[in-house]
Amino acid sequence: MTEGERMSPGRRSVLGAAGAAVFATAATGFAGAPASAAERHGRGPGSYRDLPVPYVIGHRGTAGYRPEHTFGSYQHALDLGAHVIEQDVVPTKDGHLVCRHENDITATTDVADHPEFASRKTTKSIDGVSLTGWFTEDFTLAELKTLRAKERIPANRQRNTLYDGRWDVPTFEEVLRWAQEQGRRLGRRIWLHTETKHPTYFRGIGLPLEDRLASLLRRYGRHRADSPQFLQSFEPSSIQRLAKLVDTPSVVLLSNAGTKPWDFVVSGDPRTVDDLVKPAGLKWIASYAQGIGPTLDLIIPKDAAGRLTRPTTLVRDAHAHGLILHPYTMRNENTFLPADFRRGTDPNAYGDAFGAFRTYFATGIDAVFSDNADTALLAAADFRAR
Repeated sequence: MTEGERMSPGRRSVLGAAGAAVFATAATGFAGAPASAAERHGRGPGSYRDLPVPYVIGHRGTAGYRPEHTFGSYQHALDLGAHVIEQDVVPTKDGHLVCRHENDITATTDVADHPEFASRKTTKSIDGVSLTGWFTEDFTLAELKTLRAKERIPANRQRNTLYDGRWDVPTFEEVLRWAQEQGRRLGRRIWLHTETKHPTYFRGIGLPLEDRLASLLRRYGRHRADSPQFLQSFEPSSIQRLAKLVDTPSVVLLSNAGTKPWDFVVSGDPRTVDDLVKPAGLKWIASYAQGIGPTLDLIIPKDAAGRLTRPTTLVRDAHAHGLILHPYTMRNENTFLPADFRRGTDPNAYGDAFGAFRTYFATGIDAVFSDNADTALLAAADFRAR
């Protein structure tokens, strides 16, 4: 049994209450008809504006407790009560979208243990970074389905290795079917948050993501402004392409200060993340997207010792342009927390995650990505009840 499963009756009841509010809200007023003008702006029945602020996005499912992007991880996030569950999508050689954080599957599958695929190991430049390993675009879906998923960071999460080999690599269509089935079982809509990974790179090798993704969203009724679905990408041009194909709410992800989206590098756009978080940049994003997903450091920077400093004006500025904020990523372990909230000397032990959540929630963010949905849900319920 993992840390995330040891819950007292009182803790379970808090999680149940936290989850029930959003489930009841999201289930009411589901519209199967074409979206109205109000709904296209995200304010219609059952829209993302109805989620309880702050809401919890299960990062890659529950990556703190199960190998990421597996049905074990997604189901655990749902069972814990995460309001939204995240997937990252990359293509196979034959054009199927599968759920992996990266197209490099060396660390997240047992591909290295398959001698029949030894010759597939190669070195590629992905978004300007040289990587050696095995890549989804070099495998057909049938070949990929012979692999088993494993824990990505076993040095930090030794307990998760218990589940190595238990699940395969899911396709995004399988996730959509799973969400449908779970929605029928629970009598509510299941919210997903789906990222296009390295879209410029994949477009360059003849495997564009956006049309494939939009086609699946339309097939499963997740293409409307009031659909229980977010889209996200670190490349603004990918979100712009998707905005022309579907009305699904979308979020532009923002990496660290001083960095530049890869599509900007390729196109010669001189802007960096520093420009995009200014009012002019936020106004531009708001012209085609509904939110931003900044690093937590763009919300509250850290000093040289890793301690939090003063919050920036990003939350206020984004809200002024009608944008929601989904910052990333909260994890319970000391090694991932600001120095203010680390406890003891073991980097893999849990620190004061609740203290960190309180600090970030106080800035006015709308949601947070978390590897530990149960901790995040309790913290969010505490914050709403204050």
